[in-house]
Amino acid sequence: MISRIDLRGSAGDPRDALPRAEMDVADATERVRPIVDDVRHRGTEALIELTERFDGVRLTDVRVPKDAIESALVDLDPAVRAALEESIRRARKVHAAQRRTDHTTQVVPGGTVTEKWLPVERVGLYVPGGRAVYPSSVIMNVVPAQEAGVSSLAVTSPPQKDFGGLPHPTILAACALLDVDEVYAVGGAQAVAMFAHGTEDCRRADMVTGPGNIWVAAAKRLLKGVIGIDAEAGPTEIAILADHTADPDYVAADLVSQAEHDVVAASVLVTPDEALADKVTERLTERVAATRHSERVREALSGPQSGIVLVDDLDHGLAVVDAYAAEHLEIMTADAPALADRVRNAGAIFVGDHSPVSLGDYAAGSNHVLPTGGCACHTGGLSVQTFLRGVHVVHYDRDALADVAHHVITLAEAEDLPAHGEAVAARMDHGPGRD
Repeated sequence: MISRIDLRGSAGDPRDALPRAEMDVADATERVRPIVDDVRHRGTEALIELTERFDGVRLTDVRVPKDAIESALVDLDPAVRAALEESIRRARKVHAAQRRTDHTTQVVPGGTVTEKWLPVERVGLYVPGGRAVYPSSVIMNVVPAQEAGVSSLAVTSPPQKDFGGLPHPTILAACALLDVDEVYAVGGAQAVAMFAHGTEDCRRADMVTGPGNIWVAAAKRLLKGVIGIDAEAGPTEIAILADHTADPDYVAADLVSQAEHDVVAASVLVTPDEALADKVTERLTERVAATRHSERVREALSGPQSGIVLVDDLDHGLAVVDAYAAEHLEIMTADAPALADRVRNAGAIFVGDHSPVSLGDYAAGSNHVLPTGGCACHTGGLSVQTFLRGVHVVHYDRDALADVAHHVITLAEAEDLPAHGEAVAARMDHGPGRD
């Protein structure tokens, strides 16, 4: 079912040998370009036609009525509501602590630089709606934006035939719990285009965030610069670094849980223990047969993006998982906290036997919108910082400027930009009280 890759004795860069989902965003970008251009030129009319074409739903209005959002909350299963409220409480507790404060540095007497943290004014938040329902992604997008102080939030999620062309009611209920009443029934590349260019119904946003399929990722790449983006999220992935102390049933359960997302989801075990690999393979056979979405899971686990990677020892394994830079990395080893502290590349790290990725998906308080496809080596997950901009405020008086003027003029001349120096010299020649 799941392939094996033997890296024992290999000292080279493991990145080319590791399993990885195939995702040609460049090709998809050209395919979504006509969609983006159509939304740009025809607005809501284009959205309605594209929604009928891709989702099989004919809408009269892309914005979800406020009463539908309120009704979804009224009709929500009380147990689901309680779980969502607890998820919100924990996420808000973690993200509230991320808010940065302004700081002023006195560089010289009379000369200061203040770094102000200003929230993005308007953000479009994308919530997927394909094989699964993701009210948790509403929380993971909305909470950090709210904690950052974003003043205008709009959520969009694909329309569902089974719910009269509205997004799934649990998604609408999550929006209601978070006091978000601007919601759109639009998915795919056209949703990103709606936020980037604006329509008659939806004011353009400054940024779009949230996970999505390859078409959403392609639209983000195409429109980056027109609109800010968080990341080009690809197929979801888990890597588990485990040794002989790991419970093979826990490992198998976590590999299956990630494979449940999509047939292109990646599940990777890295271990120096071949006996553990054998036991995990046995448990996978049992768990895949028993799980509800067994066909989807089986296809994901047998795909080129999944595998068991054998390494020499845990140091070698650490180098391999750092090279892989997983969206989710679990550490199940004898001294998991110490090993986790040495990890440098991961979207989120889950330490020990009782910190599964599923916990982070819903109720750890951490954010589950994370970098994929190896991007964790340079990009972090969604956080309050995603929605903040650091702005430097420079305030020098005349004496402070005079003290450094000769250096500024020298550097301006060195760069052959004499007018830069002249702008400083003019203030020295024509200060207060001079003509």
